[in-house]
Amino acid sequence: MSLRIEIETKLQEALKRRNKLEISTLRLILAAIKDRDIASRTSDNRTGIKDKDIKQLLKKMIKQRNESIEIYKKNNRIDLLEIEKGEVGIISTFLPKQLNETETTKVCKETIQSIKAQGSKDIGKVMGALKEKYSDILDFAKAGEQIKKILK
Repeated sequence: MSLRIEIETKLQEALKRRNKLEISTLRLILAAIKDRDIASRTSDNRTGIKDKDIKQLLKKMIKQRNESIEIYKKNNRIDLLEIEKGEVGIISTFLPKQLNETETTKVCKETIQSIKAQGSKDIGKVMGALKEKYSDILDFAKAGEQIKKILK
């Protein structure tokens, strides 16, 4: 089943359960997907974006919400913070499980060793190798920090 259909199915289930947070979040996701469909529409491409593009869109949405969470923490807005955390939880159900901190560090070290990276000039090569292998399950912001620490 495609990711788009899975999201639409979850929306129908949420409507039956009357879960307001889930309904609004899923509608936001579908609206973003439709926006991306319209933006990428050409005479050749009438079908819309693929699952890979939807996953990138979902990652971007999670990143935006995590940034909002940090702002809400600083400003002591617990009510808005909880809503954003709930949205992150809902959005992340459509993505593969992300690697945790230790797994990210391990993968970064292994990649650095395998391509024989020497210093900060090789960060781009390491990131490219990581994107090839782990594009769906790796948070590249965290990976970038780890690579910089290791290669210093």
